[in-house]
Amino acid sequence: MSDARTTQKVYRIDKFKVPVEARSEFLERVHMTHAILRTLPGFAQDLVLEQTGGPGVFNFVTVAIWASPAAVEHAKEVVTTKHRDSGFNPKDVLKRLNVEADVAYHTEVHT
Repeated sequence: MSDARTTQKVYRIDKFKVPVEARSEFLERVHMTHAILRTLPGFAQDLVLEQTGGPGVFNFVTVAIWASPAAVEHAKEVVTTKHRDSGFNPKDVLKRLNVEADVAYHTEVHT
């Protein structure tokens, strides 16, 4: 019998507060990163959402769904290497664009 913690889907949900003037570059970088994610083993689905109403301060949300925690760990390694090799430092870009981020991993709660 497999351990649920090693086979449970993992949801990476990132929320961003993006200034209007940074929107184009921000989305370009998000799409570049998600193009890498989609090629990796264990990748299940992704979404890039833009707020169209409501009082929330985060106007963009990205979601990446992974088959397992192991798939997430592999993805982190691959993306970090590809970003480094291309000279892209996400933290530096977010700071330069004045983007606020709230990044977290989630799993489903079964009732």
